[in-house]
Amino acid sequence: QVQVVESGGGLVQAGDSLRLSCAASGRTFSVGVMGWFRQGPVQEREFVAARTRSRSVTRYADSVKGRFTISGDNAKNTVYLQMNSLKSEDTAVYYCAADDSNTVWPRNWDYWGQGTQVTVSS
Repeated sequence: QVQVVESGGGLVQAGDSLRLSCAASGRTFSVGVMGWFRQGPVQEREFVAARTRSRSVTRYADSVKGRFTISGDNAKNTVYLQMNSLKSEDTAVYYCAADDSNTVWPRNWDYWGQGTQVTVSS
């Protein structure tokens, strides 16, 4: 099993930046991709960004391209989400996810964190 734990959420103002972290533990040698999802107060959970461990291939949702950057430290089994130019519509619970597949398009994400709240005030 793999456990993932998010950190770094908080309350910021529009235009500010915030960095989320996600640390994986357990059978981390099996993890091929890690990513971020979010769920707003009235929205369904949506994909934000993903990064493969082997080649650092990345994928982003159109809504965050140019503002968010996903990166990782394989030695620490950690992935980061740098969020710049935050908007009120970025307010959501952000979830980290991991999967054993080695693609930014996994069919299913096997491992999920509990989420961290990001609130952007306008």
